Amino acid sequence: MTLSKLSTPLASVLRATCAGIVVAALAACSGTSKPKPDELPANPSVLGVSQAWSVKLPAVSFPLSTAVSGDRVTVAASDGTVVAIDARQGRELWRAQAGAPLSAGVGSDGQLAAVVTRNNELVAIEAGKVIWKERLPAETFTPPLVAGRRVFVQTADRTTAAFDGQTGRRLWQQSRAGGETLVLRKPGVLMPFGDTLVTGIGARLVGMNPANGSSRWEVPVASPRGTNDVERLVDLTGSVSRVGDSICARAYYAAVGCVDAQRGTLAWTQPAVGSEGVSGDDSFVYGVESNGTVLAWRRADGQRAWSMDRLRLRTLTAPLAVGRTLVIGEDTGAVHFLSRQDGAVLNRLVPDGSAVAAAPTIAADTVVIVTRNGGVFGYRPE
Repeated sequence: MTLSKLSTPLASVLRATCAGIVVAALAACSGTSKPKPDELPANPSVLGVSQAWSVKLPAVSFPLSTAVSGDRVTVAASDGTVVAIDARQGRELWRAQAGAPLSAGVGSDGQLAAVVTRNNELVAIEAGKVIWKERLPAETFTPPLVAGRRVFVQTADRTTAAFDGQTGRRLWQQSRAGGETLVLRKPGVLMPFGDTLVTGIGARLVGMNPANGSSRWEVPVASPRGTNDVERLVDLTGSVSRVGDSICARAYYAAVGCVDAQRGTLAWTQPAVGSEGVSGDDSFVYGVESNGTVLAWRRADGQRAWSMDRLRLRTLTAPLAVGRTLVIGEDTGAVHFLSRQDGAVLNRLVPDGSAVAAAPTIAADTVVIVTRNGGVFGYRPE
């Protein structure tokens, strides 16, 4: 986990976890070394999974979020390489260069793609060509949202802004800073819901008017706790699960909750200790805890449906619910296929041996996996 002070440059970073609790970097963690996970059992291979294609990128070391629009998936590498791929065939549609290393991306509507560089520049790409760049006021770790011929961004100082997709002209900007001095260097929440822009501001899910940024509703998913800035950091983070009017999200190391986005009301919230986003279906919301436990909550009321600890003490990505399976990546390079009904292990793959760099995504009935070595792999479960 990485934190960054708003008032300091990128080089000033706080890192540390000790017994699952974030502490200041200047205070060293004491005690024994991190426990090792149990050896994985033999792969049961009860679910057939075939590799359909692969594409090679440079290395991926930033918090990548892949963008899916129809059959097209858009990915990026740390050096600024951005690639659009036809997920049906694995055919590269175009490859572009943002001009600088990346801190956030990718956002795309299938035509226009957007990323943010470490130089705090928002870069728009169309058909493999950079069409405009715009300077942002602060660091950005949340991928841009491209929707309705506009590009929306949220910077680390909790400023949300909209830009014209073709010209880069700034349309509006709303600052919602709450006095926090630390922010997560992880993707937050920025998504469309009908004619509403939904974003995460601290621990609140906020519905905005996309025309001017005014607030339509705000719902807290968690409450800040603790006595210092680090302990009170409960930002919404990672992927969300939307089914109809229900949007479910994770508050960092605090809770998982669901919101009725049509009414702007909280459906439920449950304590949860994790940092990765969630996935879901009509029945359940799925997530991974910081200790590697995989959990399913009932979408209707938040009650726990099942838990699975065979991946305990492993560092996992957010899950992807697809077909009858959950797909979860790991920092060892493994990709786990689990049953959505009870978490039973169905299959396990290792794409190229390097850590999985982003939460798995689905496009054209193909599960897309991106690794730290820059491998992009398309798999098709039975």
